[in-house]
Amino acid sequence: MTDSLSRRRLLQSAALGSLMGGGLLSLPRPALAARRDPKWEGTINKALNWVAKTQSALGHWSAQNNAYPAAMTALAGTALTASGSTTTQGPYYKNIRRAVDYLISKSRTNGLIGDPQNDNRYTYGHGFAMLFLSQVLGEEEDAERREELTEVLERAVDFSGKAQTQAGGWGYVSAKDGRDFDEGSTTITQVQGLRGCRNAGIAVPAEVIEKAKAYIYLCKNKDGGISYSSKNRGSSRPAITAAALATLYNAGEDTSSNEHVQDMLKYCKSNLHNVANGQAQGHWHYTYLYYAQVVYRQADQWGGFRDDLYNKIVSQQATDGSWTGNVGPIYVTACNLIIMQLDKAFLPIYQR
Repeated sequence: MTDSLSRRRLLQSAALGSLMGGGLLSLPRPALAARRDPKWEGTINKALNWVAKTQSALGHWSAQNNAYPAAMTALAGTALTASGSTTTQGPYYKNIRRAVDYLISKSRTNGLIGDPQNDNRYTYGHGFAMLFLSQVLGEEEDAERREELTEVLERAVDFSGKAQTQAGGWGYVSAKDGRDFDEGSTTITQVQGLRGCRNAGIAVPAEVIEKAKAYIYLCKNKDGGISYSSKNRGSSRPAITAAALATLYNAGEDTSSNEHVQDMLKYCKSNLHNVANGQAQGHWHYTYLYYAQVVYRQADQWGGFRDDLYNKIVSQQATDGSWTGNVGPIYVTACNLIIMQLDKAFLPIYQR
């Protein structure tokens, strides 16, 4: 491990320790359940280089038809940061800093990170941006930059709290703009972003998180799966269930004794654990972005599952280093990179 990466992990550990009452934590380490195949690193490096090369002059990435720039920029930035680069060190530091600059420039006075005039699903971008920027904040050394990021994230947290629906979830837009409509995938994005902010030292109202957890349980069906929305219950979605599970882990829920969580875990294992035949229902990369986080937290199951998952991802990579699929290549490539770098343990939000 290089001195810079050792120092980064030391800073992360100290930050997390202060958030937990000042108690000392052991240094975060890559929790390798089995030897990493060298071909995975070649795949990762090729994909990272593709992401870096496709960043726009303005510092952002977009999906198909130039859609969702805030969400794609945050996901791409997270993928680069997961490699160990920071805003000041590593081969992708310039790309990460430009992504941060772009998202800061999209922070509005009401706290939203994004452009509601040109994005009809702006809560995705807002949530992913909170997650990415909160990971960057924990390692930022420049005092003025830290202050700027802190102000952006404090406003962002306030916006998310006000955008929450009465049921405790979030929709594609704020509760006010969307007539109190909510659905699972955007709810998950908000909660992970909020948890990332809390880990970085930003105050997050406990009642917002508690309402979100209650929302997830409200959407749970008898089979253990989670419905698309609190207003459309009855049909379980493997993708949303996996995402909800990952979010509950991140939210600090006591998963070992929680019957809801155990039901959801059983449902996910039945539908998703066999990578070759997983029932992702057209949202494969989104599903495994979150289900991989769930399995990673269960160290005894990670090794074999990881091998199957990574090898499948490797087999689908294009010659230029990207992957294709729903939403567009930057989305799929960023998701795959985050998945394949989970057990490198550089990002606090994904650590065990």
